[in-house]
Amino acid sequence: MKTIATLIFVLFIGVTAQAQTATEEVKVATIEMSIVTETSTEEVSLENTVEVARLYKRDNARVTKALSFITKRNKAKMA
Repeated sequence: MKTIATLIFVLFIGVTAQAQTATEEVKVATIEMSIVTETSTEEVSLENTVEVARLYKRDNARVTKALSFITKRNKAKMA
C-alpha cells in the first residue's frame, strides 16, 4: 500500500510539474556589425634567451643503479 501511494504521489508531482507553462517570451537583442576594411599589424620581437639543459651520459642512470643491487642471498651456495 505504501509503495502504491508513493508511486501515485510521484506521478502527481510529475504531472503538475509538466502542466506548468512558462509564458515569458525571450527577446533577443540584435547587434549590427560592420565590415572592417583595414587591419593593423604589430611587430612581435622575440627575445633570444640561452637555456641550459642537463645531459646525462646514460639514460636512466639512477634507475639502473637502483635496480642493479646485489644482496647476500644472491650468491650461489656450495652443496
